Amino acid sequence: MKNSSTSEYMAQIGESVIDFKEIWRALWLGKWIIMGVAFVFAVASIVFTLSLPNQYQSQALLEPVSSTRSPLSGLSGNLGGLASLAGINLGAAGADDKSVRAIELMKTWDFLENFIKKNALEASVFAAIGWNKESNKLIYDPDLYDENSGKWVRDPAEAKSGQSEPSGWELFQAIKERIYVSKDDGTGLISLAVEHYSPYVAKQWVELLVKEINLYFQEVDRTEAKQRIVYLQEQIKETNVAEMRNIFFDIIQEQTQTLMLTEISDEYVLKTLSPAKIAEEKSKPSRAIIVIFVTFLGGIIGILVVLLRALFKEKK
Repeated sequence: MKNSSTSEYMAQIGESVIDFKEIWRALWLGKWIIMGVAFVFAVASIVFTLSLPNQYQSQALLEPVSSTRSPLSGLSGNLGGLASLAGINLGAAGADDKSVRAIELMKTWDFLENFIKKNALEASVFAAIGWNKESNKLIYDPDLYDENSGKWVRDPAEAKSGQSEPSGWELFQAIKERIYVSKDDGTGLISLAVEHYSPYVAKQWVELLVKEINLYFQEVDRTEAKQRIVYLQEQIKETNVAEMRNIFFDIIQEQTQTLMLTEISDEYVLKTLSPAKIAEEKSKPSRAIIVIFVTFLGGIIGILVVLLRALFKEKK
């Protein structure tokens, strides 16, 4: 029985060796087919990558602005109940909290749509397909936008919104893929990068984003501080208790301080440590990697064609 099992095992090994030799023989005989398919894929990938426009990335390094701790923040335990009636947080608003909110805000539809429309970036966001280095001008898709007249020429029937102009959702989808923002948990520093066909546009967008995010939080804090001051002044008029009036005056003083901080600096939430620069080298496409990958894929397909061809002949 042992000799029989051994013989069967050796026979299986022999068949495997024979099969491997047959595969190798088939591949050798079909080497020109494999190389031909790989060559066709390589040429096609070269033509394809050459048709892709270069894109450039501009990046800025930002630091969350440290909030000066209010002298009244230590009273938050005693005055928390009264402050909550006025919608006021006596504790210092941490810079980290605002920086996290700033990062998330830059990813939202509403903020990015308003950012685009406020700065008139619709064409460069949605219709740009390249950049002319000599003239330093963007190249627009003529089927979407007429640069000479400054009008949208897209067929409304081809748009989901049913209009020539891009909708807010389309603008958001087009720009969100170009903005990269992240925070280093170790240092707390924020990296903001923008990628575009034009290195000048990429740099401009980074600067505008930093400006707009600071303006947004300045305006929010300014408006809230003014509303709270008005509310507290009304409360002072309605109460005759001296101790309560003093407490309200103290809270008004803090809100006045907040109001003053919104007017001091343009870099209210994010401070630029390393400003954005005009990129001199493209960030993508990686043409060499694309050509290598597609050529390798072509070789694999060529091998499969040869093996299937040999298998079909064998069965026939």
